[in-house]
Order: sequence, then C-alpha cells, then structure tokens
Amino acid sequence: MLFQIITFLLDVVVGLLTGLCLLRLYMQAQRIPFSNPVGRLVFALTDWIVLPLRRIVPASGRWDASSAIAAFLLQQMQYLLLWLLMGANTLVLWLPWLALCGVVRVVLSGCVGIVLVYVILSWVQARSPLSAVIERLAEPLLRPVRKVMPLIGGIDLSPLVLLVLLQIGLMVLAYVQAGVLR
Repeated sequence: MLFQIITFLLDVVVGLLTGLCLLRLYMQAQRIPFSNPVGRLVFALTDWIVLPLRRIVPASGRWDASSAIAAFLLQQMQYLLLWLLMGANTLVLWLPWLALCGVVRVVLSGCVGIVLVYVILSWVQARSPLSAVIERLAEPLLRPVRKVMPLIGGIDLSPLVLLVLLQIGLMVLAYVQAGVLR
C-alpha cells in the first residue's frame, strides 16, 4: 500500500511538472504571450529546470528543446525513483522507454484537459484572459478534426471526436508500453 501511495504522489507531482514544461513548449510554439496568468504560472513553476538546460541546449526557432528535455528528464527521474523503490529487480534499460511513454501520456492527457476546459468555457461564454489562452491552445488541436467533420445540425462535435481519439491514443499507448515490458 505504501508503494502505491508513493507511486501516486510521484505521478501527480512529476506529471504536473512535466505537463507544465510541455505547456511552456506548446505556448512558445503557438506564440502565446506569457504575460497572462497562465503564462506567469508556467514560468514560475518551470524556470528552475528549464533555464539551466537552456544554457546547454538553446532554443531553435519556435521550439524550445530545453522544455522538452526537462519534461523527459522529469519522467526519467520518476521512473528511476520507482525502479530504486522496487528493489531494482527489472532492467534499467527500460527506464528511457518508460520515460518516453510517460511524456506521451502527459501530452495526450494535457490535450484532453485543454479540450475539456475549452468546451466548458465555450458553454459559459466566459470572456477572461484564461479563455483567450485556452482558445488559442485548443484551436490547433481541433482544426484537423474540423476539416474532416462538418457541423451537424449547426453543432460542432469536433471536441467530442477529438476526446474519443485522444482516449483511444491513451489506450494504445498503455497497451504498447505493457507489451514491450512483458
């Protein structure tokens, strides 16, 4: 039971930090200004790991490689700690694979979160700095689905379709991860 509690707490803390590093990367790629409350929060919680990495790996164009590396290193640290807590009875060679799967899981889960918040804010017609940021984050995710799926009865079902596809992606990722580890 203690191992499950530690695993849960590590997953929450490291998942949140990984997600923030990836959100920083995505916001920079979308050229969303960091002067809003979301941007300030992302900077405040990720500067400690991204800025030292930026000295080693500079940003290239719109993509901040140091944020991506920070996300991967956080996941790697999580699985290394879990590996040590388990008594190191599995091969350490699988840790980078687990970290990569962890980053992909956080990306897919983050996309689910962005789309859900976008849908909720569209229902309540809230006009705030947060809604503008969420809209700019969600639109590039929804655009490919909207190209394929027209409005049905004047209702945009693309968020629902995207959520289903993201959930399928999470299931496939879990299956592939478990299959490789067997």
